Amino acid sequence: MDGSTLLWGLLFASAGVGYFMYGRKQRKVMPFVSGIGLILAPMFVYEVGWLLALGASLLVLPLLIKN
Repeated sequence: MDGSTLLWGLLFASAGVGYFMYGRKQRKVMPFVSGIGLILAPMFVYEVGWLLALGASLLVLPLLIKN
């Protein structure tokens, strides 16, 4: 694992914590699930390109799907 993967993982996990806390407090499913995905994604995805694609899609998904 290189430095860029670690930095992107930290960025996405930090945003995931924010989505997780927001979804839990507001009782909204999509930000909650997206937050869990953003927290767990850097643990399982080691390629920078795949991490960027997955992280960006999980960041935008709650904005597109309102519940």
